[in-house]
Amino acid sequence: MSILIKSIGKLMQVEEKPVGFVAGSDMSKVPFIDNAWLIIEEDIIAGFGTMDSLPEAVPGSEIIDAEGGYVFPSFCDSHTHLVFAGSREREFVDKIRGLSYEEIARRGGGILNSARLLHDTTEDELYEQSVKRANEIVKFGTGAVEIKSGYGLTTEDELKMLRVIRRIKEDLPLTVKATFLGAHAVPDPYRDNRGKYIDLIVNEMIPAVAAEKLADYVDVFCDKGFFTVSETERILECAASFGMRPKIHANELDFSGGIEVGVKYKALSVDHLECTDERQIAVLLGSGTMPTLLPGAAFFLNIKNPPARNMINAGLPVALASDYNPGTSPSGNMKFVLSLACIKMKMLPEEAINAATINSAYAMGLSETHGSIAIGKRANIFITSNITSYEFIPYAFTTNIVDKIILNGEIVKV
Repeated sequence: MSILIKSIGKLMQVEEKPVGFVAGSDMSKVPFIDNAWLIIEEDIIAGFGTMDSLPEAVPGSEIIDAEGGYVFPSFCDSHTHLVFAGSREREFVDKIRGLSYEEIARRGGGILNSARLLHDTTEDELYEQSVKRANEIVKFGTGAVEIKSGYGLTTEDELKMLRVIRRIKEDLPLTVKATFLGAHAVPDPYRDNRGKYIDLIVNEMIPAVAAEKLADYVDVFCDKGFFTVSETERILECAASFGMRPKIHANELDFSGGIEVGVKYKALSVDHLECTDERQIAVLLGSGTMPTLLPGAAFFLNIKNPPARNMINAGLPVALASDYNPGTSPSGNMKFVLSLACIKMKMLPEEAINAATINSAYAMGLSETHGSIAIGKRANIFITSNITSYEFIPYAFTTNIVDKIILNGEIVKV
């Protein structure tokens, strides 16, 4: 199928020579073409330029008049937990009443609550709930998503989650990466014998996940009250023997050592990072590990935000993701994430756009195919309504600006 999009107000995030990511002061620059056209052939971007060089449409092509709307590469949401059962709004009320995240967890809430709900939900029921959320994020402009397990905490239930993720990948036009997160919390039966649960992860869970080829990556919640650095290292070493690269939950609740262990084991990304100072920034510089910030979680939990400005000013790249999950960030709206990045972390709109496209594609291992408008890249884009500027996107934080969506070269009906 061939698609010609004409009369584009601005064609955003254009690359003549694709790069893996942008960092430091380069994050404040988003290349674009005014008054543009774009051609899609099959599932890839085949060409683009200004309207004064508009080519003849291939016979049989679909022609879309953008009518001055902007064209963006689809958002890449590199950290989500959107496969879950039920919801946790009662804990939301507990937070309003003053309980902390850790206090709720100690009372059997949090991750362990979601694990109990998921255990009592069949695979088909879990799929039906989760595929609705996946379709929802497509409508918000997301074209690639990483989805974690971690609400199973038994071998059977972790595999159930990962099979649901695989079904979403097979059934939807979304690009999906799966991450095994058995080390999300220590379940109740192992509360007094943590080592036995680590044994279960490395001796049973990881081999079972690998046998069915269910995960691209491995993750560990390396933070205060969850998993220690030494426990994390044991899990990562096992996963590496099965070809799983790390993506680490790090430094959300304290200076946990999660950043350092992530860099040591060449993690693709370290995520959260609310507790980060110049020492961790120095560790990350030049490491190839992408700092990924989740402002939706900081907003919902009402905790401090990661020091995005310090990171960027030091020369780091940063990525943005939604952390879509039932307990601490019940939203997969990446446009709202951009708004939070600008409002709460003082990122420029250009920096936020780079963080949610090219840099978040890198954080998913997709920088060669996603995250920018470049010839040969996957045709995952969205067309906006006729907005006044790209700054309008984070500014108008509840306005839906997505008018048309194309994923894998196909127009998506929303």
